[in-house]
Amino acid sequence: MSAPAPVRASALAFVTGLASILAAWGFQIFGGYIPCKLCLIERIPYYTGLPVLLLGLLLASRAPLVARGLYVIAGLLFFAGVAVGSYHAGAEWNLWAGPSDCGGTQVTVTDASNLLAAMQHTRIVSCTEATFRLFGIFSFAGLNVLASGFVGLLAFRAATTSRDALI
Repeated sequence: MSAPAPVRASALAFVTGLASILAAWGFQIFGGYIPCKLCLIERIPYYTGLPVLLLGLLLASRAPLVARGLYVIAGLLFFAGVAVGSYHAGAEWNLWAGPSDCGGTQVTVTDASNLLAAMQHTRIVSCTEATFRLFGIFSFAGLNVLASGFVGLLAFRAATTSRDALI
């Protein structure tokens, strides 16, 4: 017998969200893409929403109403990720200004040799310049909007689908 629709939807949400954050880490660690401030903020819904989804999955058979409440919370967290990702993507397309404090790290300089050493090891990452574009359209921020939106929709589906419905 197959799993109930809410469990299938929440499991798919969890797997999709986990794959998304692992991909972000993979691009950072193995691809050498340094995340900007907004990129790091966009990861927070994954760090908070995935444990909430997992807890909902674990409680689905024992406390389905609690699980559904957790799915709603997870959906809201991922839709917050959609909002931040949309803001970030819009800043990359110059639709609006990005944050003024996004563009590098501050370095304390005590002498000229320290300045040169700091300049050699500092990589400035701007929130308003996409370092990657898929099909010339989707940056990492844009892809995050799609992934977070999909996970959020699945979480809401898990919260609102009857136990006997099919996915």
